[in-house]
Amino acid sequence: MPGDYYEILGVSRDANKEDLKRAYRRLARKYHPDVNKEPGAEDRFKEVNRAYEVLSEPETRARYDRFGEAGVSGAGAGAAGFQDFGDISGFAADIFETFFNGFGGMGGQTAGTRRNGPVRGDDLRLDLKLEFREAIFGGEKEINIPHLEKCQVCDGSGAKPGSGVRTCSTCKGSGKVRRATRTPFGSFAQVSNCPTCNGSGEIIEEKCEACNGAGRKQETKKLKITIPPGVDSGQRLRVANEGDAGMRGGTPGDLYVYLFVEEDKEFKRDGVDILSQYKINYLQAILGCRVKIKTVDGSEEVTIPPGTQPNTVLTLESKGVPKLGNPVSRGDHLITIVVTIPNRISAEERELLEKLAKIKGNSDKSGGIEGFLGGFFK
Repeated sequence: MPGDYYEILGVSRDANKEDLKRAYRRLARKYHPDVNKEPGAEDRFKEVNRAYEVLSEPETRARYDRFGEAGVSGAGAGAAGFQDFGDISGFAADIFETFFNGFGGMGGQTAGTRRNGPVRGDDLRLDLKLEFREAIFGGEKEINIPHLEKCQVCDGSGAKPGSGVRTCSTCKGSGKVRRATRTPFGSFAQVSNCPTCNGSGEIIEEKCEACNGAGRKQETKKLKITIPPGVDSGQRLRVANEGDAGMRGGTPGDLYVYLFVEEDKEFKRDGVDILSQYKINYLQAILGCRVKIKTVDGSEEVTIPPGTQPNTVLTLESKGVPKLGNPVSRGDHLITIVVTIPNRISAEERELLEKLAKIKGNSDKSGGIEGFLGGFFK
């Protein structure tokens, strides 16, 4: 990938036209192949020229500032030219034809002789919210996705049925035109998309009325997608060929569904384990009991052993989240027991508890009923 054009020229991002020109003249003179024979000088000279060519034009500079290299590279122009001498195309090829003719044989096919072929459609992203249990157990989900579909009236050609397309006379079918760009060192041949055919290399005789000659139409499509058991927030699903339709016979892009799992009031998730809490009173903790505890599968009867301490964790094996890709294997459900002790008790309850404390011999040693209860929760 090319470096930052401002850094290549050694100027700030608010540099004016004169600053750019001075920096360009200094660096171009330093790295020109007629002057500098050191290894890498040609690469550096090419980078300097590309940076100045982009930043010296207000329109391309504005696109570069907003979108970076993607905003000025066009349909592949320069995509590989700055890194690989064996695959020079677009504007980079024209620079080398001008400056290096006879220096190292920079051959290869230029953009002016290459016809644009099929173009793959864009990939699309959809953010999808899932309920807690939907993520655990999976299932089918219906979604609506707006995307570009191939026009069925013209079969994607953009031409009205019965008419056709012809080769663009401006660019002779290449989709590219050349124009001269003046620099302090002379004129360059710059390649850009043909304004007549918009880079397609072809002219539609009569536009399809259904898609206005685009060959694609914006449609909203209903899809049913399968959510596998065990998915979690941040994961994505790829739905092949459900992105935007391609151009000129290109394949459609893909749809990427990013998943976001909503929180649950009763359960939390830790990997493949499910966490929850269950409250019991101090008598249940002391004596033990059988209780019904909610799980993602429904109610489950669980034994609370006598003398259960606060924050004891009980494990229900294989009642957690199915492992992604192996739903037969599941994590566990971990239940934290919370023991509640009342702030107030009736006179009758206090009398009974104090009698029990005396029976245990804790009344004098541990300070009454509080000490008695504390003996159970160490």
